[in-house]
Amino acid sequence: MESHKIKFINTETQGEVKEFSNEKTRIDDISQHFGHGSVYLLNILGRKGENNFKNRTLILGTSFLIMSGTVVSLKNITNIQRPDGSSTNSFPSGHTATAFMGAEFLYQEYKHKSPIYGVVGYFVATSTGLFRVYNNRHWMTDIATGAGIGILSTKIAYLTNPYTKKIFTKKKQKFNETSNLFIYPFYSKDKLSLGLSLTF
Repeated sequence: MESHKIKFINTETQGEVKEFSNEKTRIDDISQHFGHGSVYLLNILGRKGENNFKNRTLILGTSFLIMSGTVVSLKNITNIQRPDGSSTNSFPSGHTATAFMGAEFLYQEYKHKSPIYGVVGYFVATSTGLFRVYNNRHWMTDIATGAGIGILSTKIAYLTNPYTKKIFTKKKQKFNETSNLFIYPFYSKDKLSLGLSLTF
């Protein structure tokens, strides 16, 4: 963060952006959700991904926890001022991290169908990062780091999925042929209750 070369790249890029246009757009607020939103939309439209609904949601939840935990921690530790001077939580870019997390998620779910899904996802994620610079909300280093965090978060979620799946998947109880389950009502001291009896 103290490298003069990196600071020069950041300020020069920001200077070029300011000269180009002072208009702002909100498209990056929407486009950050393109990747993971596309996975669920494609499944609704009948284009099945690598995992079922429950498993892919577990993967997405895991990657989101890793990504957001990393981003929030770094923002609090580094206290880098945003280019527009609005706050000191510039590094890294949360929008970009979310976008690249989704792009990698889209790629992992549909790489067996076609690489085009991944290309489109990464194109939109890159555009999201560039719009953050264009809107004068982030430095180039913010979006580069955010992109790396997003991708790694999803990769880690897929690698750890066999273990996290065991935690959240309950084993179905197998009853033998002589198992009996009885549910019966009973009345005692002005109270109506239910009783349960299981033999196995």
